[in-house]
Order: sequence, then C-alpha cells, then structure tokens
Amino acid sequence: MHLPPIGLRPRVLHVTQPVDGGVARVVTDLTRAQLAAGLRVSVACPEGGLADRLRALRADVRPWAATRSPGRALPVEVGRLARVIEEVRPDLVHAHSAKAGLAARLAVRGRVPTVFQPHAWSFEAAGGPTGVLALGWERWAARWAARTVCVSEAERLRGARAGIRGRWAVVPNGVDTDRFHAGPGPGPDDAQDVRRRHGIDPHTPLVVCVGRLCRQKGQDVLLTAWESVLARVPDARLVLAGDGPDRAALTARASAYGLLGVPGAPAPPGRHTPAPPPGRGAAASVLFTGAVADASGWYRAADLVVLPSRWEGMALAPLEAMACGRPVVVTDVDGAREALPPALAPRCLVPPEDPEALADSVAGLLLDAPLRASLARDGHAHVRSAHDVRHTATAVARLYGAVLDAARPSDRATAPGPHRALACDDTRTAARRPAPATAGPGARRPAPGDMGQADVPRKHGMPLKRVEPLKRVEPFECRESTHP
Repeated sequence: MHLPPIGLRPRVLHVTQPVDGGVARVVTDLTRAQLAAGLRVSVACPEGGLADRLRALRADVRPWAATRSPGRALPVEVGRLARVIEEVRPDLVHAHSAKAGLAARLAVRGRVPTVFQPHAWSFEAAGGPTGVLALGWERWAARWAARTVCVSEAERLRGARAGIRGRWAVVPNGVDTDRFHAGPGPGPDDAQDVRRRHGIDPHTPLVVCVGRLCRQKGQDVLLTAWESVLARVPDARLVLAGDGPDRAALTARASAYGLLGVPGAPAPPGRHTPAPPPGRGAAASVLFTGAVADASGWYRAADLVVLPSRWEGMALAPLEAMACGRPVVVTDVDGAREALPPALAPRCLVPPEDPEALADSVAGLLLDAPLRASLARDGHAHVRSAHDVRHTATAVARLYGAVLDAARPSDRATAPGPHRALACDDTRTAARRPAPATAGPGARRPAPGDMGQADVPRKHGMPLKRVEPLKRVEPFECRESTHP
C-alpha cells in the first residue's frame, strides 16, 4: 500500500456503476466539493452522461466499461478496474453502490484504504438465491473496507443485523440548496413554464414522482393508487419524471387503467381492470416525461411530490423536493423517517406497497392546501438545516482524513480498538472533547477519534476554509462504530 507523500494532498478515486439517478448525483456533488477543496480526484465510471458532467467539472475521468449488475463479464470488469487503479495510484478508493463495491473490493482487496457506500443494500433488491449470494458477498467483502458508509442509521442497522461486520460510518445524504430552492427557477425551469409546456393548467392539482422507472421506486404502486386518487380529486394530474427499465410496463399499466386516454388496452397480468368511467380516456391524467436532466422545475411545479419506494438507503428526491419548498409523501423505508422532521412523519409516511394508504394520503393532502403549505415550510427548514450537501462533503472529508491517518504505519499502535467509536462531529461536539496532551517526549500522537474538525484536513493538505461551519446551516454528526 502506498501512502500520500508528506505535503501532498491525497488522490481519491471514486468508482461508480450505475451512472444515473441518486448515486450519480452523490458522486457529482462529492467530486465538485472535493475538487474545490483542492483534492486530486479521479472517477472510474462508464462513458455517458455522468462522465460528461464530471469532465465539465475538470475531474480526471477514467472510462470503466461495466454493466449495471454482476454477470459473466465481472472478471473482465474487475481486471479493467485493477488497471485503472494501477494507473491512478489512489491514496483512497471510494466505491459507490453494490456493483462498484463488488468490483472495487475484488480489485483492491485492502491494499489501498477503501470506503464502500452501498446506497441501499443489494440483498434487498434481489430475492431468492441471488439475494442469498448478495448477502454472503457483503459479509465476506466487509473485511476489505476501511469504512462502510451508510446514508442513514436505518441502513446501517439493516446491514449489521444481516450479519455484515466492519467499521461503520453514517453520513446522511445532502442536497445542493443553491440549486434546489423554493424561489422561482431561471427561465424554462420556472414552475409555471414547466406546467405550460406540458399543457397543465396553473390551478390543476399536480403530483410529481421523480425517480428511475424501476421496481425499487414503486411507480407501479402509485399507478394503482392513482385510480382512487382520481375518484376524490378528478382533475388531478400525475407526472412520472424519469426513465428506466420498467417504462414500457408502466406505460402499459397506465394505459390499461385508462390513465393515458387510451381505454381498452389489456390489463396487467393477473389483474382485471373495469372499463374507465365515461370521459376518463378523453384527457390523460398521467404523463411520462422520460429522462429529466434537472428535476428542480418539476419539483417547484408540483403541489405534492411522492416517492413510493420499496427500499432505499435515504432517497434524494424527497430531500430535493423539500428543499424546493414542496410537501412530500414517501413510504416508510430505510432513511425516510431520518429524512423528515419528526412532526411530518404522521402525515407524510405511508407503508410500502400499500396503494390504499398511499391514495388516502395523496388525496387528503391535495384537498388540504393549508396543510400542504405548513408541511412544505417545515420540510424546507429541515432540509436547509440538516441536509445541506456541503455538510455531507465536509463529513466525508473528515472521514477520509480519519481513514488515511489510521492507514499510516506509525498510527496503528494508537488507532481505536475494535469497539471504540470514532466521532466525525461538528465543532460544537469537538469543543466538548478534552484537549489532547501537550506534545512532549512521552506524549502519544492523537488517534483519529481524538481529532477535531480542523485537524484532519490540515494533516492532509485540505484548505480549512472548506470545512468551517456554514452560516444558517446546522451541522450534523458523522457517526462511526463497529456495534450492530
């Protein structure tokens, strides 16, 4: 393992596949912040939109041809990634999502400090024998991660209770509050312009769901619930913003329900759908937008944003919607409660895969404008105080510093023991920590867990101005532990 020469800033290699949706936004936000802080940042990812956006940030992009899911090509993909790692010679590897985590840990095997961030567990996505294999792999590969970073405490607990052992860190997701804000957007992103371009009246009740069209995000459950919503709010419109492997199936389902203005299409397998009421097919109540480069305009155009996921780590879409001043309805999956202020949970959380409960919540909020406004205000204030992406980037930088410090041979004797918790906390928590002993012949070097906010960045050449407390934003804690 090679370590950063003294006086040089560390080189970080992000590895990612998939390259769309929330994972891509996390990688983009971290890359932007780390480049601004002076780190040397490389990203290994397949060619495409993400690679283009990262190049626009002047990141060092290393093309890595890889499929979204493990398959027969995995050994070849691992070999390609190993060559990238050899070329980049990173001081730290940060692997995002299950597939990149699999390939990166096989390629590195602990020879370079590795941070693995699952962004929701792979064994939740796969059932049967595939799920068993995925869980077995995560248990085995945890030995090759200096930290497993979860975006919510619920995600960490799910992994620990599934038997995954290792060093954990919890860094909640954050959003760019300069980009996602409650004010009017510039030009074509203005809420009224978005509605006008898609033929939606300014006064029409509008529900927006932003996410990849796939089983995880649960748009099929929302379409089933939408029939009941229309029974109570006949003029409501639903926008599904995004693309993905289930688009054709979801379009067919919406058509079969008479939601696209094309009555008479066959019903989805295993379901008998009665003919739509007279006139239902005359005007589509559901719109599929396809891929959306910037969803902020749709958030601001919405009266309500819904994400009926089957599983998550901590979804970005509800955070982005609340940052734009919009109320949300989300399913009670991992990270959802932690993303909401406590007072919003009774109104904004519904059980997963429960179309009736989802319809009741959506219809009830569409019919109660004052309640929507109150929920929007509370959610907006919460995201700005607890989920600003700048705090996420700062917490990750402190985590990198702790990992790199622990990797130094001279630090191993003083590194925390297997049951000692590290605190990557804000300056208020650091201020409560006793000051380290004055340096002297018998004084030990501070262990990573003893370092305050400014210590780690200074050790590794990161400018202090990037990690100072931010005005108007309350810092959160990055918690680390080995306990289940």
